[in-house]
Amino acid sequence: MTVTLTAEKREAGHNTDAVRRSGKIPAVVYGRSQESMPIMLDPKAFFKAFQAAGESTIVKLEGLGASHDVLIKAVQRDPVTGQPLHVDLYVIEKGQKVKVAVPLEFTGEAPAEKLGHIISKALHEIEIECAPADLPHSLAVDLSLLRDLGDHILAKDIKLPSSATLITHTDDIVASVTAVVEEQEPQPAAVAEGAAPVEGAAAQAPAEE
Repeated sequence: MTVTLTAEKREAGHNTDAVRRSGKIPAVVYGRSQESMPIMLDPKAFFKAFQAAGESTIVKLEGLGASHDVLIKAVQRDPVTGQPLHVDLYVIEKGQKVKVAVPLEFTGEAPAEKLGHIISKALHEIEIECAPADLPHSLAVDLSLLRDLGDHILAKDIKLPSSATLITHTDDIVASVTAVVEEQEPQPAAVAEGAAPVEGAAAQAPAEE
């Protein structure tokens, strides 16, 4: 799958707010051997590329003279609207491994769930170091391996590309089977014999004959 994104150069002193007012997203492209270059992106084109590539799939960046293979490294968003305010694009060098956080895709049905247990998903992505050509869009986690209470899947159990090395701690739990905890209703406290009456409660006088 090839994801392509076209960018435009912008002047280093060009105010990012002015870029946003023009309807573009301010961004920067940089790398180990690539000097930081301010650019701007079309929002619709970026949304399409980001939806297809995420942060772990190579994007072919065009429009800057020479094309660059990049990763979408960071997206700064408006805390209220969620709209992108700024994007960082990292240039990939051929033959140089890169570290990326890869989303986990949970597949299959856990037999333990049919027994009434709960499947707890502790991680939704793991970090790996991998050759650019082998970068996965996602990594599969087979929940059918969870058969009974106490079963779990660790980070080291996930199948990685041949060139990949796991950066996340090998024994980190990805998914596990836990028991259903039933909430018990609190029982009213028993009043001990001879205990003083509750404050504010009126004492009942004996009836006169």
